[in-house]
Amino acid sequence: MPHVSPSIFCPQAMLRLSAWVSALLVVTACGGGGGTSSASTGSETSAGATGVLCDLQGAGSTVTKIADNTSLPYQFSWSCTATSRTIIANGVPNHVVGTFPNANNPNTIAPYNVNQSGPLAPTLDTVKAVPIVGYALNGVKLDPNTGGACQNNATSAATQGPGIPSSATQCTYLGGGDWSLEAIVPGSPFDFGADFNNAHVQPTGEYHYHGAPTGVFKALGGTETASTANKMQIIGWAADGFPIYYKYGYSVANDATTPLKKLVGNYKPNAVATLSSLRPTASVFPLGTFRQDWAYSASNGGDLDECNGRTGVTPEFPKGTYYYVATESYPYLQRCVKGKLV
Repeated sequence: MPHVSPSIFCPQAMLRLSAWVSALLVVTACGGGGGTSSASTGSETSAGATGVLCDLQGAGSTVTKIADNTSLPYQFSWSCTATSRTIIANGVPNHVVGTFPNANNPNTIAPYNVNQSGPLAPTLDTVKAVPIVGYALNGVKLDPNTGGACQNNATSAATQGPGIPSSATQCTYLGGGDWSLEAIVPGSPFDFGADFNNAHVQPTGEYHYHGAPTGVFKALGGTETASTANKMQIIGWAADGFPIYYKYGYSVANDATTPLKKLVGNYKPNAVATLSSLRPTASVFPLGTFRQDWAYSASNGGDLDECNGRTGVTPEFPKGTYYYVATESYPYLQRCVKGKLV
């Protein structure tokens, strides 16, 4: 989805999710079998997500812009049929956000229609790219890529509004090009304005996450230190129906008695990219600035596969499931999915 010049949108819950869970969320089993727990356990297997968070709803006006205390109403509703899981929402987060427009993002947050479905019982398939990798539990989309890029052999990071890069303006925040910009890589010469929630706003007003949605985790009662957290927390569902978790998982993937640790992706900047005769100069564009700079290897010392996922047990799936992780390390949110799509 196209992005505009930097924008930061980081919401913080005016209602803690303890209040969200008790007052605004209804979590029940889907299609037989009772239960009103926010963490369904017992009969789930790696083959499906049946019964997990099949009736999850929220509505209110708790989103406050830091600058002027402007509130926006949010609404989201998850539901299940025998075969699919659907999110209907207005795309407004349920937590405090940064100031928009701001110096790096000229866009104003606005509601947008979300009505998307995925399989209720996901199954692994071939690796494939998708335009939107999934949705957070609050109905806000997880959209890690950008529409910004630089042309081959660019020597200047100067940008001039949306449009295809040219000899006069070699890079753009919106319009495409040969070398795709990353939005939240530290040290990049491009400031997409990502806030404390790793999110910003598109020209259409669509607020979306580029990385781990901290506000969602905190709203669900999550707390964290430099290295660990108080719980393993599902924060959304991927386009293929598999769950997405926030940063932390069990040290041993299939042992829920082991301590939580911060999970790490297996991507590193690919030095081969700097040898390309077409790559923009590294003195202006440090390695990691572009999506093409990053390469996956299972031997890079991380915990996750090429789609930032792994198989293991979770609180919602005590018998195990494949799941994705929103990480502090690249790619932050998965850039592909491994399950079958509806």
